[in-house]
Amino acid sequence: MDILSDTLTLSRLQFAVTAIFHMLWPVLTTGMAIYLVIVEGLWLKTKNPDYYYHARFWSKLYVLNFGIGVASGAPMAFQFGTNWAPFSEAVGDFFGSILGFEATMAFMLEAGFLGIMIFGWQRVHPLIHYISTICVAIGANLSTFWILTANSWLQTPAGGDFVEGKFVVKDYFAAIFNPFMVKSVSHMFLATLETSLFVIGGISAWYILKQRHTEFFAKSLKIVLAVAIAVTPLQVYVGHLSAEQVYYHQPTKLAAMEALWETIPAGEKADWSLLAIPNEKAERNEWEIKIPNGLAYLLEFKPRLEKPVLGLKEWDEKNRPHMIGLIYYSFRIMSLIGIIFVGIMLVSVIQWLRGKLSPEYISRQRWLLWSWIWAAPLGYVAVEAGWIVRCVGRQPWTVYEKLRTADAVSHLPPENVLASLTVFLVIYTVLFFSALFFASRIVAKGPDFNLPLPEEKLTPVEVTPAQHMPDSRPLV
Repeated sequence: MDILSDTLTLSRLQFAVTAIFHMLWPVLTTGMAIYLVIVEGLWLKTKNPDYYYHARFWSKLYVLNFGIGVASGAPMAFQFGTNWAPFSEAVGDFFGSILGFEATMAFMLEAGFLGIMIFGWQRVHPLIHYISTICVAIGANLSTFWILTANSWLQTPAGGDFVEGKFVVKDYFAAIFNPFMVKSVSHMFLATLETSLFVIGGISAWYILKQRHTEFFAKSLKIVLAVAIAVTPLQVYVGHLSAEQVYYHQPTKLAAMEALWETIPAGEKADWSLLAIPNEKAERNEWEIKIPNGLAYLLEFKPRLEKPVLGLKEWDEKNRPHMIGLIYYSFRIMSLIGIIFVGIMLVSVIQWLRGKLSPEYISRQRWLLWSWIWAAPLGYVAVEAGWIVRCVGRQPWTVYEKLRTADAVSHLPPENVLASLTVFLVIYTVLFFSALFFASRIVAKGPDFNLPLPEEKLTPVEVTPAQHMPDSRPLV
């Protein structure tokens, strides 16, 4: 099949490109918003100006990511009407309303208070400003809730039935709280927070290595570490629960994640594939390293399976995922990065307890600081890998076992889709390098310690009689 002449493949590739690029930006804004709430709260509580300057400095990176996230996210929504019109017609009554909730409840809340958060330091009372920062954080993370709710419904459709090819909602709350929703939202929320923590920690470590504002950025690294103590192990656990729900609800995806071709019957031991080279054409793995009985313990914490794990051969080729190697290794990359984050957190905590993270000693922990720097981009890799598993592993269905992707695509000339895909690639490349350029300038410049501290109570503007009474002459 010639990819350049296949509308379905090109439309899938276009949506994948826009989704992968767009995901880079809200991942940081949703997590960093929580960090801004923390440091601004510490400033209000302690009156330590360092926390105020932290809020001002990191908010610059927040705004940069927010702007590019908005610019790159709009084309994704448009594609539901251009490239995926049959899908929109089939499920729009529910799916469209959820995306509408994200725009009106989440995005509008975040965008509405963002101006106050950025420009209101000297214009509103500090408490009002803090409330605005909290509203921005709520709005950013509410977006995660609605987007993951919509995507979870695609994974496990609930709350209604398809009648003559169109989804009819019978129980709106059952559709929202579908079987995948709670764990998926939790997993993504922790992923955005964890990614943001390691980006902030990595940038802080870079400043410390350069011996620029060492004491100042030692504070941000410790704040990040204090939150990471809870987030990193919790994310590994919630990630396990997310994989477990795939076991119960999406057996084809699980088989692809494990490159499992043959069914493992109930009551038997199940080895876990650590590394393999899947061969889709031959329907087997060319080479494989297994951990004896590891899969049984991963799925059920038991020495033997209580239910069978179905292999890919149980389904006809047209009803199971393809690109098995991509799904298989994306899952392992995501899992490995989660474990690396836990390891960095544990070593950093040990050094903290030993007093090695104090301002006079922290710059000597070069190996530890470099580990934070190298870990900074890994959160993005893990998030993108997770979405590859989630969406590519769902194929060949757009709505799992209800609507095939081939039936959801618009019948467009392939050259039109190729042209729009090319335009997206050019624009997103420009946006990506522009973001790197401006982010590097923000980091190179560093915090501005000359910014005035906000007054606890704003001085009221003096109003002269001429201002509030333009004409003091008698009316008659």
